[in-house]
Amino acid sequence: MTDSTAQKYPLLATPHVRLHGTVDYAMYNNFCDQLSRCPADGMLVVTLTTLGGDPEVARAMGDDIRLIREFQGRDILFLGKVAVYSAGATFMSAFPVEHRFLTKRTRIMVHERKLTDTIALDGPLKTLPATLKAKLHEIEHSILIEEEGFRDLVTGSKVAFEDMRDRAPSNWYIEAEEARDLGLVLDVI
Repeated sequence: MTDSTAQKYPLLATPHVRLHGTVDYAMYNNFCDQLSRCPADGMLVVTLTTLGGDPEVARAMGDDIRLIREFQGRDILFLGKVAVYSAGATFMSAFPVEHRFLTKRTRIMVHERKLTDTIALDGPLKTLPATLKAKLHEIEHSILIEEEGFRDLVTGSKVAFEDMRDRAPSNWYIEAEEARDLGLVLDVI
C-alpha cells in the first residue's frame, strides 16, 4: 500500500468486522457477534474473503448493513480481500459503490444462482399441476431475486444490468483493477 493510499483510507487497515470462509449461518452468527461489539458511532469497516455460500444469508447480512446505515446514519465501508465470490458479491452489493474497496489482486466472481432438484410426481393427478407450479414459482422468484442483486451490484457503476446478467452464466471473474475501472468499487488498496 502506498503512503497516499494509506492517508486516503486509514480506517481500512483496522476493520471492525472480519469475515472469512463460507457464507452460511455460522458466518452470520459471527457477523452479528462482531457487529454487536463495534463502537456505537462513527464509520465502520467490514472485510470479507469468501469463495461463496448461501445467497440468502448474504442478503440477510446485507440487510443488517442497510438498516444500520439507514436507521443510525452511519457510513460502513466494505473491503474485499483475495476472493469475493458468489454470495460474497451478493453481500458486497449491499454497500454503495463509493463505500466498496478491494485489496490488490482480489477477484470478484459473479454467477447465476444454481438449482439442483428432483421433482417427484406422486399422488392423485389433480394434485400434480400444483406441485409443478410450485417449483416453477420457486424458479421464477429466484430469478427475480438474482436480478435484484445484479441491479444492486451495478447501481452507481459503469456496468449495465444487462451486461451483468449476460456475463453471469459463464462465471464472470473481475480483477480488482478492472472492478475499479468499471466503477464497481471505489478503489483498490
